[in-house]
Amino acid sequence: MKFYIEDLLVYFPYSYIYPEQYNYMVALKRSLDNGGPCILEMPSGTGKTVSLLSLISSYQVKNPSIKLIYCSRTVPEIEQATEEARRVLQYRNSEMGEESPKTLCMSMSSRRNLCIQPRVSEERDGKVVDALCRELTSSWNRESPTSEKCKFFENFESNGKEILLEGVYSLEDLKEYGLKHQMCPYFLSRHMLNFANIVIFSYQYLLDPKIASLISSSFPSNSIVVFDEAHNIDNVCINALSINIDNKLLDVSSKNIAKINKQIEDIKKVDEKRLKEEYQRLVNGLARSGSTRADETTFDPVLPNDVIQEAVPGNIRKAEHFISLLRRVVDYLKSRLKSQMLLSESPLAFLQGLYHATQISSRTLRFCSARLSSLLRTLRINDVNQFSGISLIADFATLVGTYNNGFLIIIEPYYQRQNNTYDQIFQFCCLDASIGMKPIFDKYRSVVITSGTLSPLDIYTKMLNFRPTVVERLTMSLNRNCICPCILTRGSDQISISTKFDVRSDTAVVRNYGALLVEVSAIVPDGIICFFTSYSYMEQIVSVWNEMGLLNNILTNKLIFVETSDPAESALALQNYKKACDSGRGAVLLSVARGKVSEGIDFDNQYGRCVILYGIPYINTESKVLRARLEFLRDRYQIRENEFLTFDAMRTASQCVGRVIRGKSDYGIMIFADKRYNRLDKRNKLPQWILQFCQPQHLNLSTDMAISLSKTFLREMGQPFSREEQLGKSLWSLEHIEKQSTSKPQQQQQQQQQQQQQQQQQQQQQNSATNATSTTTTITTTTSTSTIVETQST
Repeated sequence: MKFYIEDLLVYFPYSYIYPEQYNYMVALKRSLDNGGPCILEMPSGTGKTVSLLSLISSYQVKNPSIKLIYCSRTVPEIEQATEEARRVLQYRNSEMGEESPKTLCMSMSSRRNLCIQPRVSEERDGKVVDALCRELTSSWNRESPTSEKCKFFENFESNGKEILLEGVYSLEDLKEYGLKHQMCPYFLSRHMLNFANIVIFSYQYLLDPKIASLISSSFPSNSIVVFDEAHNIDNVCINALSINIDNKLLDVSSKNIAKINKQIEDIKKVDEKRLKEEYQRLVNGLARSGSTRADETTFDPVLPNDVIQEAVPGNIRKAEHFISLLRRVVDYLKSRLKSQMLLSESPLAFLQGLYHATQISSRTLRFCSARLSSLLRTLRINDVNQFSGISLIADFATLVGTYNNGFLIIIEPYYQRQNNTYDQIFQFCCLDASIGMKPIFDKYRSVVITSGTLSPLDIYTKMLNFRPTVVERLTMSLNRNCICPCILTRGSDQISISTKFDVRSDTAVVRNYGALLVEVSAIVPDGIICFFTSYSYMEQIVSVWNEMGLLNNILTNKLIFVETSDPAESALALQNYKKACDSGRGAVLLSVARGKVSEGIDFDNQYGRCVILYGIPYINTESKVLRARLEFLRDRYQIRENEFLTFDAMRTASQCVGRVIRGKSDYGIMIFADKRYNRLDKRNKLPQWILQFCQPQHLNLSTDMAISLSKTFLREMGQPFSREEQLGKSLWSLEHIEKQSTSKPQQQQQQQQQQQQQQQQQQQQQNSATNATSTTTTITTTTSTSTIVETQST
């Protein structure tokens, strides 16, 4: 359908639209008109992606120079967004005919997902694929007549840069195009990104400085940037600027230094000219000159505005001098890791200690990453991953030499790893997510932060330190209540349930949690997903259930599958879980909040009729990095410790329960199994589209009350449900849209306003004329009366 939002004609590829989609597009249009950042929360499963693409692609028709940069988290989400873009553009072009603008929508991913070279593409490890690709495509390898070359890359270098593509290209489309034309799809997509009207790729291509400098640095500033599923965007920013160093990494770095040193000595014997040429380039301030697109691996780990635009200092221009400096940095870090005390210090304090011990200044450190990249290219090293240890040390040196505010160094002598072993660890921590987002807000015309679970919205504006032009939090319009939230506070025996540390292992609590799953599995059809707060707690509680015989009771109703920390095992469990649901047998999937299943995997229709959230998924508060971040947020942005911890736990909880609703024809039960969810300060941090269904009868429930409520809900959902019943309330046709005040072009609105003003003026004139007539009549009547009185008196 086609409809107007104010003066913009929007092309929407479906015959019907949800009210939320229309209101979302109205808010988005207002944001694009105003410019600047906006934050929009839209219910899960109500067509957020197609709404975004429809509005912005229509906006591009009116503003052809604007580029859309659409960022998502995972490859499946990138592919899904690309298919939606294909549908939107096909409809728009069919409606516009010959007047439709030529549009290129290009998706982008790593070499591992795009390589078509037979030998290289067989590898599944991304680092190995990168190394083999560089081995075949590096400039020094191609100069040798005897070395093996990649024919796909050679063909791209010969013909690819003159190609002009049009249409929508998913990752699979790019691979098909590459095979058909014998051309490298990875380098083709990197080249075509600059010419594409719509770019769809991962967050890292925009937020990670090392990758962004290679991929997105040349994008125009009038672009529209969309961060979809952005509820964890603060963590993405922080991780991109944080580095962890342990003894194992330092040992690898020492071996890397020895290996590089040996290669330098070997080159001096056979090709010393190469080192002299590099030295001359560094003298001239051209650290990256002479490298090709294929030679570049990563850029500086600092943000674009913080890259130092000077020549490399004289004391590290010679390769052997630079290697000596890196060796001193590694030795100093080893000495710091020998500490038996927990230490926390600012980067400035660390730099002072480093300078006193090694005489290395912060200015010199800032060049380490660029200098190492230059040296590895000079040595013609293809497999840069074998030097990942020293590369990380060089990145750390550059970061610590560049940043002070918003960063902290924490040295832990007894850091607990996932396998319960302990090790010393040196952590360079970014505490301020706004550092990573500031260049994006400063550069681009509009930045859209959107997700289904952004509540409470105000905390994002504080953490990312920006003032949004538009803030919108949409509810879900429904003709039937297809969500049944249950706040469970106690078991059938009236004993309170919670995963709070002091009661989580209590036998009564564990038994009530198991009894809940037994009873739910008996009444809920198809699939049930259970989320625990951690892998260790899930293992503990399932073991006790087995001893109590509860697992056998569950197995009489449904099969049981378990997510583990191993990705391959989890993928197999998920595949068999869906098979069990498809067959009608039904299944229970035991998984972990913050795990793979809780993010990015949808359990629509029969795959998720109920989700049980055991406890509140708080992050590990024993983490020293988290404690430092909490202190920073309190001092810098006035975000209280408990406020942030609750916010973080509730956004994770919302992501977990939101997996089961993927559309208005879908339905599901959400059981929040912890008495703390009944508190208003916890419950109010849930998204508005869940809160609107939390009526009094859904609160403070026991197990038997929740089961009774669920039975009633499932009976209601089993009734016939047609599209006609939704029309006008939860589903709009074009007729309903045209009744909205914003759905008419601005000119029509102005004409209507002018007509209304004219009518009001005419009405006022008529009223004035009526009043004048009545006044004349009154005067005449009065005169007649006075004449009669005078006659009578005479």
